[in-house]
Amino acid sequence: MIAKGQKINDRYEIVRLIGEGGMANVYLALDTILNRYVAVKILRGDLANDEKFVRRFQREAISASSLTHPNIVEIYDVGVDDGQYFIVMEFIEGKTLKSLIKKRGALSIPEVIDIMLQLTSALACAHNSYIIHRDIKPQNVLILEDGRVKITDFGIAMALNKEEATQTNSVMGSVHYLPPEQANGSGSTIKSDIYSLGILMYELLTGHVPFRGDNAVEIAIKQMKEPIPSICKENSDIPQSIENIILRATAKNPKNRYDSVNEMYEDVKKSLDPENINQARIVYSYPEHELEATKELKDLKEEIVKADIKEKKKKRSKLNLALIISGSLFMVLLTIAGISIIFYPMFTKVAEVEIPDVSGKSLVEAETILKDAGFSVNTETEEKNDNEIEEGLVIGTSPIVGRTVKKGTEITLVVSIGEKGFTLDDFTGKNYYEVEANLKAEGMYVITEKQEVDDNTTAEENIIISQNPVAGTRVSEGDTITLYIPDIITEYPDFTDGTWTIGDIETFCATYDITLTTDYEITDTYTDGAIISQSRAAGSKVMPTTLRIVVAQTPAEEEE
Repeated sequence: MIAKGQKINDRYEIVRLIGEGGMANVYLALDTILNRYVAVKILRGDLANDEKFVRRFQREAISASSLTHPNIVEIYDVGVDDGQYFIVMEFIEGKTLKSLIKKRGALSIPEVIDIMLQLTSALACAHNSYIIHRDIKPQNVLILEDGRVKITDFGIAMALNKEEATQTNSVMGSVHYLPPEQANGSGSTIKSDIYSLGILMYELLTGHVPFRGDNAVEIAIKQMKEPIPSICKENSDIPQSIENIILRATAKNPKNRYDSVNEMYEDVKKSLDPENINQARIVYSYPEHELEATKELKDLKEEIVKADIKEKKKKRSKLNLALIISGSLFMVLLTIAGISIIFYPMFTKVAEVEIPDVSGKSLVEAETILKDAGFSVNTETEEKNDNEIEEGLVIGTSPIVGRTVKKGTEITLVVSIGEKGFTLDDFTGKNYYEVEANLKAEGMYVITEKQEVDDNTTAEENIIISQNPVAGTRVSEGDTITLYIPDIITEYPDFTDGTWTIGDIETFCATYDITLTTDYEITDTYTDGAIISQSRAAGSKVMPTTLRIVVAQTPAEEEE
């Protein structure tokens, strides 16, 4: 336990303990350099002895510190002090969603919609930066007095994902939101976060989790096997459009889930629109339990074989005499079979021929050549990209050209769909991070450059203002695309340098949608109206939030 007044990293002075957990303790601390309160999470001592964990924790936490979003708790610092590993985060005066649910039970539909829009927006930002949370649950979501929510434990959730398996409390807290693929030991994807979001949304609407049990294993099995209960049956006031969001987010088979959090965000946003509210209950496109179905089929087959053997044993005891006769008959049949094995192939042997090369031919030409060679041709074709053979012509066959097979074998033609690539859209006005992620997914090499803009030009941070190549250009995998974004002010200036007035700061805050709070301090050290301090450090990133400044006020002169 860290004592009050103790300094971490000779900078963060501990004020008090504000939370305890199986993995770490959280303290309120004063950043003595920037003069602001922060939350310091100190990892448990035994984890510090695991070198592999430490490396993973530092790498993941530093990566998460790059996330900037109004609904994600900002990570300021990551380090180690005297063997104690710590994370310094934005201090939020709020409660967790879990404590809110325990106090109120089910929330209203408008409240849930508002919370889910904030959460899906935050996770979309993380996923666009290739960061998966892996531990979305109401215990990791803080809610402020004004209704804003903030996701916490990015980085620590990722670093502790495997290690927490030994922590009973952590597992019991997380298993209620655990995707089936994680429960059976598979890896996590963005669809794992989507599943957890769906469970969280269910809990917000009903006041309880969908799957409960006496231990973590029992709950995990339910996550893998049992369908999620209907919230419409539990509360008839909930429209089908909202249940459909939960059904799609919590599908057991990831193929049936949303492909991205952005898709889920759009459905939540439109869920109460008149044209959507009475939509039909969704039906999954893919089986939900493919593995279980295969296993059951295998088990059934084994049972049939066992039953067949048992029946044969039963009959054998009654047919001793018949077996003697059958044995003699069998010897005769065996002799006939031996003769057949020797002579039958001589009369039934099918000629084997080599599959001809039909690459570069049209479908009609290729089919004619193959049929003339004695093959049948599949009416369905396969399609592949090819940089050399023109679109619509044959690339090859399946089985492959040159292989020797029997006449009559069915051949599938592989047809070229042209060079792999696509035509560039106009990215102007779109978010840089979204465009960059999509282009990289297509195999493109993306370069970012900042351009100065005129004061009269309307430009937003991270919004693309031009591109090279231009829209309409055909590009292929590996090509380079340059995206230009505006070079505008994105950091807080030093308001205490003597050049800023209260009016200047008010204009600055109005421009960047910042809520300004002004306090006055009576002092004769500064001139009247001078800015003494600011709550947001000079050089820190500007975003829609609050700013507190302290203004000097000279003491009133005493009357004689």
